[in-house]
Amino acid sequence: MTSHERPLVIHGPHARDMLGIVSLPAPDTPQQTTGVVIVVGGAQYRVGSHRQFVQLARGLAAAGYPVLRFDFPGMGDSPGSRVPFEDSAPHIAAAIDALHGRHGKVDKVVLWGLCDGASASLLYMQATGDSRVAGLALLNPWVRSDAGLARARVKHYYRQRLLEPAFWRKLAAGGVGWQALRGLGSNLRTMRQKTPEILTFQELMAQGWHAFEGKMILILSGRDLTAQEFVEHAKMHPAWRGLLARPGVSEYQIHGADHTFSGTLAKREVETVMLAWLKSLHC
Repeated sequence: MTSHERPLVIHGPHARDMLGIVSLPAPDTPQQTTGVVIVVGGAQYRVGSHRQFVQLARGLAAAGYPVLRFDFPGMGDSPGSRVPFEDSAPHIAAAIDALHGRHGKVDKVVLWGLCDGASASLLYMQATGDSRVAGLALLNPWVRSDAGLARARVKHYYRQRLLEPAFWRKLAAGGVGWQALRGLGSNLRTMRQKTPEILTFQELMAQGWHAFEGKMILILSGRDLTAQEFVEHAKMHPAWRGLLARPGVSEYQIHGADHTFSGTLAKREVETVMLAWLKSLHC
């Protein structure tokens, strides 16, 4: 099975057009009524690191799912100034409008986001409650804060270092061990810092998660600090209590994968997991 692609002009907010590419099933492939909108995160454009978004879109389209990947303003071929992920809700809405309006068979969409693309998807649901969104696919969501980063480093880096005999040999020999201990102390102090009494973007993400009534899949890289930060944050903060265990939430870890799933096997596993999960939306 194959797919074909078309450019799409998305009429964004403030009269700023964005460029998108729609991957569509081949004419002889039955088209699903659920489409996928890839929400690009970080300093990336619609191709993605290691062509991940291109390959994912074509793979899903070959199985019958229309997929839109697009450039936010200031990235790729979309003019304008870059948009922080916290302020991207109007642009995501415009992308959904464009896919829904251009391809009449699409009546529901799944938002697929990596890193702060995942965060932006949750913030979008918190801000809009868009009933057209049937599912959220969240990969290594971004919840970075100084305290959260310090906590992840202490648990996943320094704890391991302290168990290594080589670390204590370096310490006894006056090597780099002392520098590592100073880093541990600095991270412990940062962990204990109090946060301001305002709603953070992480808390707004939790509100979006809580309010969303569709299905979600959380895909985590086994070798990624951002994924580890998210898990620690969800365990520690009251706003996230119980959210990962809610009905309709699936969690999947890809062992050995880095943040962008750069390896060929990791990218294929993401696609396989996504296809199986998309089929479950229709059950």
